[in-house]
Amino acid sequence: MKVNYRLAVALVAIATLGAGWITGLKAQVKAPFYVVIDIGEMLDADAYMKAVSAAEPNATTSTGGRLIIRSAKPVALDGAPPPNRFAVIAFDSEEKAKAWSMSPAIKELNAVRMKTTKSRAFMVEGLTN
Repeated sequence: MKVNYRLAVALVAIATLGAGWITGLKAQVKAPFYVVIDIGEMLDADAYMKAVSAAEPNATTSTGGRLIIRSAKPVALDGAPPPNRFAVIAFDSEEKAKAWSMSPAIKELNAVRMKTTKSRAFMVEGLTN
């Protein structure tokens, strides 16, 4: 009887420690960050595409970014018309997203984007899994 009691207490203690360890691991997971680029109107598509072709994909991958959406054909489900072009770039952290935005290649590309399009870019925090 005493052996069964000790075994039960040991199993409960192990389960409690395991649950605490797993919760601790989940708490360490950082939320991803995303850069969203919304191009409402192309003013000079050739100049913009030339700048993008020269800079990408190296400008994004070299700073840890992953292009997860790039579309010239967004489809509206409701509300205002969708943008002309749309891109979403994923980063493991806010620091990496900011480093990407401050890199010389992206600064140059953004300067061209601002001259050749009506657009906006912003950063958002994602959800942890």
